[in-house]
Formats: sequence, structure tokens, C-alpha cells
Amino acid sequence: MKTFSLDENEQREHFAWFTTIPTRWNDNDQYGHVNNVVYYNFFELAIMKYLVEASGLDVVKGSSLAFTAENGCRYHRSVQFPQVVDCGLRVVKIGNSSVRYELGVFVQGDEKAAATGFVVDVFVDSKTELPISIPVDIKQALQRLIV
Repeated sequence: MKTFSLDENEQREHFAWFTTIPTRWNDNDQYGHVNNVVYYNFFELAIMKYLVEASGLDVVKGSSLAFTAENGCRYHRSVQFPQVVDCGLRVVKIGNSSVRYELGVFVQGDEKAAATGFVVDVFVDSKTELPISIPVDIKQALQRLIV
């Protein structure tokens, strides 16, 4: 697996999968740009959308869930409503029960990331909420995100 810096030079080509997310009026803060906490919503949306589409993860009735154990974000340039962003996703590490994603938020038309970040998710049994091995179908979907 490659190592990436998650800095302002991150390029679209470094990510394996993208989803498009429109910003909303209420995403802007009093400074006129998308508030920092909204980027974590972008990250969560991209990850969950990918898992549902690529592996069939059932977040309501499924036997496993992904709990976020750690995350972080770096902000490189501002985003404002009504801009539309593309959130890029890649996987840099798959463990027995956990996965580390890295993400890039790109304003449509821009090649450099407006923000970069990471999320570590741990897969748990949906009833006991104890860690489990990543289910095979999910692991296969995650492997397709390795760049």
C-alpha cells in the first residue's frame, strides 16, 4: 500500500472511489464557508454510501455495524454554499476488525483537495456491540479501495 501525506497537494487520482455531495445553505457558518464539522458528515456519508452500494451492508437490520474509533481532518481551502463537492475515498489499512480510510474533499472542477482526512472504523456485532472480524463481503469491497 502506498503512503500519502493527506496535505494540500492531494490529487483526485490518489482516490479509488468518489461520491458527489451538494453543500447546503445551513452548512455555511458565520464566516461564510462550510463549517469544519460538516466535513465529518461528508466523510461519514461517503463511507456508508460506499459500504451499502459495494457490499450490501444493511445499517438497519444487518448483523454487523461499523463504529468510528478515530478520525481527523485537515482544511486546505474553503468551500462555500452552493458549491458541490466530490468526496474521494481510499483504504490504506485493513485489520482483523478495523479499517483505516483516507478521504479527500474536492470542489467540483478542482484537482487539489479542499480538505483531507481519515477515519478508523471498527466492525462490531450489531447486538453485542463487541468487535468482530470484518465480514467477508465487506472486506472484499474494502480491498477494492486500496490504491
